[in-house]
This record gives sequence, structure tokens and C-alpha cells, in this order.
Amino acid sequence: MSTVTFIAEPVDLSAFGHDPLWLVIAKALVIFVFLLLTTLIAIYVERKVMARMQMRVGPNRVGPRGLLQSLADGVKLALKEGITPSGVDKPIYMLAPIIAVVPAFMAFAVVPFGPEVSIFGTWSPLQLTDLPVGVLYILAVTSVGVYGIVLAGWSSGSTYPLLGALRSTAQVISYEVAMGLSFAAVFLYAGTMSTSGIVSAQEGSWYVFLLLPSFLIYVVAMVGETNRAPFDLPEAEGELVGGFHTEYSSLKFAMFMLAEYVNMVTVSALATTLFLGGWHAPFPFNLWDGANSGWWPVLWFIGKVWFFLFIFIWLRSTLPRLRYDQFMNLGWKILIPAALVWVMAIASVRAFRNAGYNTWLVLLCVGVVLGGALVLAVGGLYRGRRRDVEQPPAATATAPFDPTPFDPMAGGFPVPPMPGQTVSAFSRTGVTPTETAAPTETSEDSHA
Repeated sequence: MSTVTFIAEPVDLSAFGHDPLWLVIAKALVIFVFLLLTTLIAIYVERKVMARMQMRVGPNRVGPRGLLQSLADGVKLALKEGITPSGVDKPIYMLAPIIAVVPAFMAFAVVPFGPEVSIFGTWSPLQLTDLPVGVLYILAVTSVGVYGIVLAGWSSGSTYPLLGALRSTAQVISYEVAMGLSFAAVFLYAGTMSTSGIVSAQEGSWYVFLLLPSFLIYVVAMVGETNRAPFDLPEAEGELVGGFHTEYSSLKFAMFMLAEYVNMVTVSALATTLFLGGWHAPFPFNLWDGANSGWWPVLWFIGKVWFFLFIFIWLRSTLPRLRYDQFMNLGWKILIPAALVWVMAIASVRAFRNAGYNTWLVLLCVGVVLGGALVLAVGGLYRGRRRDVEQPPAATATAPFDPTPFDPMAGGFPVPPMPGQTVSAFSRTGVTPTETAAPTETSEDSHA
């Protein structure tokens, strides 16, 4: 058995921080334009793909095959009259969309698009900058964006936006824990928190295969973090009218939508960087010697990002919105415990790896044990829910008649009776009933 101790080498970040000013500005502008164009295309593609899945046509009026529909909608929102309700906290109300959209763009500063290339004679990596804790920077910046949602709901001075803001707070707290734990497994295995270092560590094999549980946990958490269906509870139109942005219109509403789609691109790019090898070419393109050099890696990176964007669209088209209790149970009772156990397993694998043991054998054994435990846990949860569903309710249609008068207006709003209960005669104003209907009376007799 080999006794060579594995020690992670420090990531070389010397290529960053030496670009001339004009190149830094050019990179920032390219990232800004890339995110804006991706948002416009993503809205059009989402409407077309959803229409295809639902046997509809989708946008087909503005431009050839409706290609300019997203641009027309953006111009319309920008030129519409902005209405500010009288009861809002105006400074915070105006600032909230800005707080939501700015961090979404800032997070892309450390995302690597490709290797070092020659840009007008200057060799520079296709990345604005990098940090020793680059992934933590993304997590911190995207966490600031939720303040825009919370402040928008609070400053609107209305009930439904406030409920949406509270939901968003609980949602971020719940799913950022699971997301951070999925990151921890990547940090432990790669030995670095730098985005460029994590991409370099996946040159041989991608972490989607080595750290599959972390990848699955992250995919679920990233949908919850971006408030997308089936986790769009802060803006559930069936329950909260429009949620946190109910009182917003015109350009301020467009900024919230822009922040949502840019965040989708950001979490997709982060998933690509952490688990799908970043800008490295997929199979079979990686068999070509020049696939990971020059400008080709930009194509592989954008293709992987669009793969995740399609997953977002697919989920919205197929899954119904979860109830709030189901959403919280998924985060706190399944994702976080599973992520904790997986992080401990990866830490154990890393310790065995440093001691010189066969990493693949240890990882395989741990994965089998954890996979079996997860299957048993999910199976037990499913059987428990099925027993609850199959168990007959306490009061059924065959239950004996309950002579106690039932007042539908006792709580201040009408409530339907349970099986076995009878509705007493009552007025529309909710006066205490004085007459109880017999169980054999017909509806005409009871109203008489």
C-alpha cells in the first residue's frame, strides 16, 4: 500500500490583478452585455419551450418567429408610467430593486469563462478576477440580493408583499445552509476555494461524478435560492397576488425580473464551475487536443450554462408549486441532514486520502452506505405519508350524528362543516345560532 501523503498545492493566482485598465473595463462590459443578452434570450426560449411542452405556439408576432418579443417587452416596461403607492416607505421602496439587481451582476466577477488567451496582444485569463475564497464571495454577494426582496415587501406597506418578503427570508435561510454544505464538500475534495483552482482540479474527472450527492443537493438548493417554480413561494400569484413585487410597476418591476434571470445564469455558471468541469470540454470533444485551448472553452462553458437554464424551464413547465410546509420540510429534514452526513463522509475520504489509502475504494464504500441510508430514509418518509393518506379521517360519512350545533361563522369567516356535523340556522352577520337542524331534514326544511 502506498504511503505517499497527498497535500494540496496552493493555487497560482499570479495571472490576476495585472491586466491594464482598458482590459478590466472591457471584461466588465462583456460580462454585463453577456448577462443582458442571456436574459433576453432566456425569456424568449422559456416562453417558446413552455409553449412547445403545453402544445401552444408561444410568441410569434414581434420579429421573425417572435424573436424580438423580449426586447419589445423590456422597452415597454422601461417606457411605462411608474406608479408609486401613497403608503410606501419611498426611499427604501425605490432602493430595493437596485439592491436586488446589482449583486446579481457582481457575482459574475470571479466566474471563469476559459483559460488564458491573447486579447489584442495581451495574455489574460478569461475571467475578470479571482480570489482565494472566490466561491465564498459568490455566496456572500448573492445573499445580499435577498435584501432587495425583503425590503421591497416591507416598504410596500401592504400585506401580501410583506408575506412574500417573510417567505423569502425563510427560504434563503433554509436553502443557503444546504447550498453552503454542498460547497464544503467541493472545497474539501479540491483543496481550494478559488474558482479557477476548482476548475483546474477537474481536468481529469468532473465532480458531478465524484460528488454526486453534493451536485443533487446544490441543484435543488439553487432552484430554491432563485425563487423559481416549483419553489416560487415569495411571489406565488395564487396565494399572494404577486408576492413581494405586487406594488411595483414599470422599470422597477423589470429590474426585479432582470435580477431573477441574472441569478439563474449565476447559479448555473456556479454549478458548471463546481461540478461540470467549468470551461473544460465534454466528451467526446475532449479527445481533441485543442478543445481546451484558445476560445473554444467559452463555447463549452456557455453550453453547460444553457443546460441548467433548460432545467429551470423544464421544472417550471412540469411541476406544480409546493406548499410552504412541504418546502420547509424538504430543506430542513432532507437536504440539510443529507448534506451534513455527506460532508462528514468527504472529510473522512480526504483523511484516508492524505494517509495514502485508495481514494476510489473508500469513496465507493462511503457512497454505497450513504446511498442505502438515503433510500431507506426516503422510503420510510414515503411509507409514513402513505399510511397517513390511507388512514380514514376521524369523522367519516358513516360516523354517528353529532347533535352539537355547528356555527360556520364562529371564527369570523365561513367554514364548511365536517362529516357528521349539521349546520344550524344562522344569519349572514354571524349571529349565534339558536336553532339546530335535525339530521333528517332536507335543505328546503332547514332554510324554512
